[in-house]
Amino acid sequence: MSSIPEPQLSSLYQELILEHYKRPRNRGELEGGTVEVHMRNPSCGDEIRLQLRVEGDAIMDLRFVGEGCAISQASVSMMTTVVKGGRLDDAMGLAKRFTEMMRGDPEAARDRSLKDLRAFQGVSKFPVRVKCALLGFDALQEAVKRARGTEGSPAVPGATP
Repeated sequence: MSSIPEPQLSSLYQELILEHYKRPRNRGELEGGTVEVHMRNPSCGDEIRLQLRVEGDAIMDLRFVGEGCAISQASVSMMTTVVKGGRLDDAMGLAKRFTEMMRGDPEAARDRSLKDLRAFQGVSKFPVRVKCALLGFDALQEAVKRARGTEGSPAVPGATP
């Protein structure tokens, strides 16, 4: 079994990130959302507003609106494609594993459950950019906590807990 040489792999990963930045998936407003989280990276100005429609333990749909660098926006775009239609526990597991990869864990970088998100493994070498890649995942973890009712704030602004 041959492997792709590192420069080609790096180039493919860069193309994948740029593709999601230029043509983000699941971008826009979500009607009928049950959870909404707004996250901002004050050090660079990246912003994401993540909306989920959760029924029981399932993420039926999710959308995001945001502004920022290619890494933050592509990361949240890819993340939405992986968790859409999945379970809350799986979303939390994905966020944990992605965070481990961003912190330089080589096992996490090889974990196939991350799917296309493995394209971000090179970002871990640039600590300033790690926060960009994690912004959407931080929002996802907060949204899951709110959906489960483990946070004090209402799931949707104006709603009561």
